Amino acid sequence: MDPQLTEVSQQLERFKAAFVRKDYNTCSDLLSRLKVLLTKFTSLPPLFENTPNAAQELTLARDIYEHAVVLSVKTEDQDAFERDFFQLKPYYVDARNRLPPSPQENLILGLNLLRLLVQNRIAEFHTELELLSSATLENPCIKHAVELEQSFMEGAYNRVLSARQTAPDATYVYFMDLLAKTIRDEIAGCSEKAYDYVSISDARQMLLFSSDQELLTYVNEEHPEWEVKDGFVVFQKAKETAPCKEIPSLQLINQTLSYARELERIV
Repeated sequence: MDPQLTEVSQQLERFKAAFVRKDYNTCSDLLSRLKVLLTKFTSLPPLFENTPNAAQELTLARDIYEHAVVLSVKTEDQDAFERDFFQLKPYYVDARNRLPPSPQENLILGLNLLRLLVQNRIAEFHTELELLSSATLENPCIKHAVELEQSFMEGAYNRVLSARQTAPDATYVYFMDLLAKTIRDEIAGCSEKAYDYVSISDARQMLLFSSDQELLTYVNEEHPEWEVKDGFVVFQKAKETAPCKEIPSLQLINQTLSYARELERIV
């Protein structure tokens, strides 16, 4: 085997061993080295030179970037996820005819769809869907993300939260938790504008918590400006602390009348 190919293979095995141990700092260090080593392979995108070990090099590089994407989920680094996914994507698209299908492809494509949904990049979400084949759309990893987006757009938030239990892979839980937080924050913002106070049981149902303790923990961590007393969650305190902007109504009326007079002169 080519010495460079051997070195990359050995480093990748060390990366996988560290990943299994959940030693993500070591994984990050090894990943940086692996990416540097990959730059020596001219068979990789964008050159795609037909070298003697091209198939092995492409397969090895795809495996590295797939692990990089999953590592970014484990370390909860969305920026790294986006970078690594875009580095991986040519292996799924441009090198499709040069490589056998990857067993991780649909899982990672589904993760990317979830990321776009969490970041509220709905247009990009649908653009990515348009690029997928009908067979890929039927894959459980892809269907899970599509059904989530439909429930999210319909406002069926209870379905979105319960979908966490049916996630096709453990790596999906990170984005599912982010989506749940986004939904609860949206409901919380609407609730404090619509009500002065609600009972704890009503607040628990509105915010889709399964117990009062989960609700109280959420209030303490995310909304310390709310007050919990006598069995109620009081939003009035939050409203009082919010700055109110004074509308210069008299000035606006005078400006409008002035514009009207000017229009009369023109006509």
